Amino acid sequence: MRTGALGLILAFVVVGCSKNDLSKNDQPVQPAAVAADNSGRNVRDRADATKTSGDQSESEADRTISQNIRQAIVADDSVSTNGKNVKIITVDGMVTLRGPVKSEKEKTNIGAKAQQVAGVKRVDNQLEIAS
Repeated sequence: MRTGALGLILAFVVVGCSKNDLSKNDQPVQPAAVAADNSGRNVRDRADATKTSGDQSESEADRTISQNIRQAIVADDSVSTNGKNVKIITVDGMVTLRGPVKSEKEKTNIGAKAQQVAGVKRVDNQLEIAS
C-alpha cells in the first residue's frame, strides 16, 4: 500500500511539473522580457512627424522614384548590406531615407544617389551610422 501511495504522489508531481506555469488568470507565465536594442527608435517612430514605410505614397511617380533609388543603391558594390536595406519613403517627390549605414561616407553616398534620381524634389537623409 505504501508503494502504491508513493507512486500516486510521484505521478501527481510529474504531471504537475509538466504543465505550463500559469498565472492567477490562467495565462502562461512569460519569462522577463529583455528590451530590444531599438526600443527607443520604436517609440520615436510612433510620432506622426516621423516617416515610416507605411507612409510611402502609392502614386506611380513616387513608387518609381523609390524603385529607382533602390536600384541605384543595390547596383553599388561599395554599399554595405545595411545600406542596401535602408528605408526609402517617397511622398510627392520628397524622399526620406532611414536606417543604419556603416559610415558617414556611405550615408552621404546614398543621399547623393537619391538626389540624382529624376523626380526627386528633396531628400531628408535620416540615415544613422551604426555603432
